[in-house]
Amino acid sequence: MSGPGTPVRPTSILVVGATGTLGRQIVRRALDEGYDVRCLVRPRPAPADFLRDWGATVVNADLSKPETIPATLVGVHTVIDCATGRPEEPIKMVDWEGKVALIQCAKAMGIQKYVFYSIHNCDKHPEVPLMEIKYCTEKFLKDSGLTHIIIRLCGFMQGLIGQYAVPILEEKSVWGTDAPTRIAYMDTQDIARLTFIALRNENISGKILTFAGPRAWTTQEVITLCERLAGQDANVTTVPVSVLRFTRQLTWFFEWTNDVADRLAFSEVLTSDTVFSVLMTETYNLLGVDSKDIITLREIFAGLLHKHIEEIEGPESTIKAE
Repeated sequence: MSGPGTPVRPTSILVVGATGTLGRQIVRRALDEGYDVRCLVRPRPAPADFLRDWGATVVNADLSKPETIPATLVGVHTVIDCATGRPEEPIKMVDWEGKVALIQCAKAMGIQKYVFYSIHNCDKHPEVPLMEIKYCTEKFLKDSGLTHIIIRLCGFMQGLIGQYAVPILEEKSVWGTDAPTRIAYMDTQDIARLTFIALRNENISGKILTFAGPRAWTTQEVITLCERLAGQDANVTTVPVSVLRFTRQLTWFFEWTNDVADRLAFSEVLTSDTVFSVLMTETYNLLGVDSKDIITLREIFAGLLHKHIEEIEGPESTIKAE
């Protein structure tokens, strides 16, 4: 905090959205690196005991109830904001109104640094509600005067595992599409690792970084990779782009939203000849990271395949598979 009193340790962080796909990797990485981790979690029927088991402190609050926020920020140096609204909620309630309240509280409480996750190209698609909200939140954060880092993401590799890799290995049907959209998925563990490297680099404060994986993939290329590694053809139902515009199949990999109106707007972007990727050379140099250390989609799927074979046939079969 900036006021008088006990100094706040730089290792004291609050992770907002800690139970999500990215949030839990942020928590794990932070704990592994020796941070004192507090997790803001909404009161829920199933408590987030796994976060406590890992060694984090869990505090209950709700971004849609601003009065619950200040107490969670006491003694916190850095806020890492991975949160997004639940599928059944109006999109503005958490992703705009809740974030505005959180940022305002962080400013009032003297938070030293704020990390915000956004979406790649959000400034170019105001017709997509969530992308517009992310861009507006970026601007609000900048105008707040908080020391901050904005990280724009393309997509999570983890979403592909349940959508394609596991069903193909289990010989179940999968959905395919002829959409030309290419997405440079990144492993959430790499996102977490790069986040903390950026956090420790004072030269990055106030910057917008975009994290993208080593290669941009179409849906069909992802399926083909799974088939090649599994050594078997997938049972693919190919749905034309025109049909996908009215389904939820195109937005699962972002894990940003399930809101119907937003989903339809997303599909207009994702069925166009768009590439959700960016050259990472400058970012790697800035962070002092070797591109060879970034996990590829092939490595993720190959590791999953070996684990699957070992579970079914025993350890010896994994050696044969290699």
